Amino acid sequence: MPSWIGAVILPLSGLLLSLPAGADVKARSCGEVRQAYGAKGFSLADIPYQEIAGEHLRICPQEYTCCTTEMEDKLSQQSKLEFENLVEETSHFVRTTFVSRHKKFDEFFRELLENAEKSLNDMFVRTYGMLYMQNSEVFQDLFTELKRYYTGGNVNLEEMLNDFWARLLERMFQLINPQYHFSEDYLECVSKYTDQLKPFGDVPRKLKIQVTRAFIAARTFVQGLTVGREVANRVSKVSPTPGCIRALMKMLYCPYCRGLPTVRPCNNYCLNVMKGCLANQADLDTEWNLFIDAMLLVAERLEGPFNIESVMDPIDVKISEAIMNMQENSMQVSAKVFQGCGQPKPAPALRSARSVAENFNTRFRPYNPEERPTTAAGTSLDRLVTDIKEKLKLSKKVWSALPYAICKDESVTAGTSNEEECWNGHSKARYLPEIMNDGLTNQINNPEVDVDITRPDTFIRQQIMALRVMTNKLKNAYNGNDVNFQDTSDESSGSGSGSGCMDDVCPTEFEFVTTEAPAVDPDRREVDSSAAQPGPSLLSGSLICITLVSQSLCR
Repeated sequence: MPSWIGAVILPLSGLLLSLPAGADVKARSCGEVRQAYGAKGFSLADIPYQEIAGEHLRICPQEYTCCTTEMEDKLSQQSKLEFENLVEETSHFVRTTFVSRHKKFDEFFRELLENAEKSLNDMFVRTYGMLYMQNSEVFQDLFTELKRYYTGGNVNLEEMLNDFWARLLERMFQLINPQYHFSEDYLECVSKYTDQLKPFGDVPRKLKIQVTRAFIAARTFVQGLTVGREVANRVSKVSPTPGCIRALMKMLYCPYCRGLPTVRPCNNYCLNVMKGCLANQADLDTEWNLFIDAMLLVAERLEGPFNIESVMDPIDVKISEAIMNMQENSMQVSAKVFQGCGQPKPAPALRSARSVAENFNTRFRPYNPEERPTTAAGTSLDRLVTDIKEKLKLSKKVWSALPYAICKDESVTAGTSNEEECWNGHSKARYLPEIMNDGLTNQINNPEVDVDITRPDTFIRQQIMALRVMTNKLKNAYNGNDVNFQDTSDESSGSGSGSGCMDDVCPTEFEFVTTEAPAVDPDRREVDSSAAQPGPSLLSGSLICITLVSQSLCR
């Protein structure tokens, strides 16, 4: 054999031995890679026309390659950006759910309060005229405090409501006793008899139960929507570790370096990479699911016994009913106050009862439950809560499901039906390693991502704590307890507003009137049979008549 033939054969055999298994002459061209690389917006000056030796590669297999060092760096950064975008896009549903529903619920609640305040003001101006306008700040302060509570203010609802009734009693006591002059000290003494005399009947007790529970539930629910929104926004913005970035590059772009830019990762390979990169996010899932469950329970309360809409819509009628009770029992109340606080001094000049009565407008239109509008923000509480519940249920297990949602994307993997013709991290072939379980501790043997299971992500732990705190608040709200003030009321056990309805049905006295107007009858009494009947005060008689809900009762 001529010596020149041997000289040619030896280098060729060495070259053939160095080529990857299954490689052919066509695979050695980088034309397809150049096209795909340029489509990503990168300069073609970085990429060779033919495969080169790959000893310079730090992530991809160090075999014959179409990648230079510059290409590997740029594609590594590209894989990081694409991963971050994938997580944001995949979690888009849960983020928009909390953002949009929080906005809608907040808009509804604020408009509901504004409507209730306007309704009370309109009714009381028509009914009581100048007398109401001269004392309107008592009612305005009530709504101001309710709004302040809802927006997170440090307001004890029970104490605030007690103060409202005490102030109302002071004003009413002066109106029903115009022949006397009352000092500030005397009026303070009067207010101390509020609980003992029950001048407003049972309305304050029932309304306090309804308002406190409904407001606690509504405020806690909207706070829950806020926390869910913030946690979802924060967790969806991931910062991949160096180990994760290496794994992403190997999965997404090492096929480019091997001259296989159209070959996508195997589905199970993708799952292991994503489970390693999103291990901490998966650990959020347990607390997130408990949080969602607590939100759903409070939502059921809002639909049922803690319905804020059924409390606020007729609140003007309920307060008017309380005023009527006060007037009916004015003589009895006055006598007991005079006995306990002493005989007041006569007023310098008696005001004309006739002139007071003339301030009233008796054309008061009674409340009709069938007129309840779609009250606020173009919806009703029931419809709004039903919609939110449906979306909340869909957001359960969202964080542990992220790897599956990402790897299901056809633009990311070859899919489950193409397990032989996919990139397994080394070549185009089936991926053999088993799929890891969810969570940080289960990544100890992850074959694709180097995960330090001894160092949980501090940022994720903070989100877990935020969810845990919110879940506890929701549990308290479900039981009718304000987490900040649950021990401040004497009624924190038994039938008071601090006690929760542990069963699906609350005691009858706690149920809200949602289908018919409060019964208002001229002969209705909520005092014992020995109670004195109202005296012949012209002011009392006038107010009793004009505050009756049915005009036919007044002649």
